[in-house]
Amino acid sequence: MNTIKSAVSVAAVSLLFGLAGCAGMSTQDRNTAIGAGVGAVGGSVLTGGSAVGTVGGAAVGGVIGHEISK
Repeated sequence: MNTIKSAVSVAAVSLLFGLAGCAGMSTQDRNTAIGAGVGAVGGSVLTGGSAVGTVGGAAVGGVIGHEISK
């Protein structure tokens, strides 16, 4: 049970710092970062947690997020 609480706490703090880092970003930069994050999660889910799938999903998502805001 303590492991789950620790993992949730680390995730919450990471999310907080990650969002604070986006304050000075342009819209295109923010969309690129969001696309990379969503792509990484999607790639991980689709490949069963494979590192290659996660990185590939992040790359594809980042490109799509970058291009959408043009």
